[in-house]
Amino acid sequence: MKQYIYGITAFIALSIAASSCSISYSFSGSSIDYTKVHSIAIKDFPNMSPLVYAPLSQKFNETLKDKYTRRTKLQITRDNGDMSLEGEITGYNMTPQAVKEDAYASQTRLTITVRARFVNKANSDNDFEKTFSAYQEFSNERTIDEVQDELCQIIIDEIVDQIFNETVANW
Repeated sequence: MKQYIYGITAFIALSIAASSCSISYSFSGSSIDYTKVHSIAIKDFPNMSPLVYAPLSQKFNETLKDKYTRRTKLQITRDNGDMSLEGEITGYNMTPQAVKEDAYASQTRLTITVRARFVNKANSDNDFEKTFSAYQEFSNERTIDEVQDELCQIIIDEIVDQIFNETVANW
């Protein structure tokens, strides 16, 4: 009988606790007031880094625009948006990480750095100019030519996520 009473009490307590909790989640990942903001002007980010990987700028720009197209209801424009995003790729660097006993690196880190400027005409408190970067490491058993496309896309995705979160996600 005691087990029955404990079971009912536990059920009632869980029911009350569950009904008093409220979870709010946006499936788009953004918190945009669409009554004030309808468009975002995204200018192409040129590759200004000293070490140039030719397809980097195009891949970055396509991924960035695609993110806003898929995750928001904003119209993407070239100029005069309610919000604007522009910048440049400022770094594409490879640095040795793990050195073996023969003084050669066994791991190399590929880092991409992007400077972005964001303006929100509806709320200037959100304006910023920031630098974002991400990296991936690869074994020197493979050449940069073998891993470059794959690593760049992973890094680009991460930087685009950082920029998206900073501009419209308000996490």
